[in-house]
Amino acid sequence: MNARTEPAEGETDAIARPPVVRELLLVAGLFLVYKFGRQLATGHTGEALHNATRVWDLERTLHLPGEGSVQSLLLHGDDLAQIANTYYATVHFPATAAFLVWLYLRRPAHYVWARRVLATVTSAALVLPFVFPLAPPRMLAATGLVDTARVYGPSVYGPPSSDHLSNQFAAMPSLHFGWALMVAVGLIAATRSRWRWLWLLHPLVTLLVIVGTANHYWLDAIVATAMLGAALALIHRPPRTAPTAGRGGQSTKKLVPAEGSAGSQTSSTDDNVLVGAGR
Repeated sequence: MNARTEPAEGETDAIARPPVVRELLLVAGLFLVYKFGRQLATGHTGEALHNATRVWDLERTLHLPGEGSVQSLLLHGDDLAQIANTYYATVHFPATAAFLVWLYLRRPAHYVWARRVLATVTSAALVLPFVFPLAPPRMLAATGLVDTARVYGPSVYGPPSSDHLSNQFAAMPSLHFGWALMVAVGLIAATRSRWRWLWLLHPLVTLLVIVGTANHYWLDAIVATAMLGAALALIHRPPRTAPTAGRGGQSTKKLVPAEGSAGSQTSSTDDNVLVGAGR
């Protein structure tokens, strides 16, 4: 890669990586806390459905576009619905894990920053199911939406009464979207390629998938965005990497002639010219 995509030479070595075993334990511990925390907030079926009605009505009051307009695009064919369901089921965790691994190996400073932001957002997300349990739109008859995972497959959820692996009444905030947005923000911040803004396609596709499959409301993604924005404001990212001096990872070194030689005078003159040209 050229200077626009690579960090300053030696940056990775200058910033010590956290011990890998400790990081694995921290990330695994965060995941277990998240899973067990959501389990503690299970139940509350009546309250979750009541809150779902309130959220649905609020979206209509705010004139947000109907989730059905996105789902109608998926229902033009079985293949589209199955692709969306597969994306929902398989991309969320692997993409975030790959993002953290890449940062750990190539951008240690950005890794620590991203891990802290994700931990903050995920921890805050554990609180909402306790104070505001929310059923997804696929469970609310008033929405008229289809549970695409149940109809077309594949599905990661079973009946809420017997699903002991997830809390289906924790729709708000959408960590699917929050994590996807952080992956894009982190990669944009950590790289210098002119194409880095294309990483925003990941949260965009994720947003269309979570809404189109009737797993989340628009407001679930809006709340996740607000929580991520607050975390980013509190946890400052490391400075953007500086470009390398030369292409191909080769640094440009100036040869210093012997003092008093003609080459010394030429070098001094050239330096003055170059300095003036760069202003």
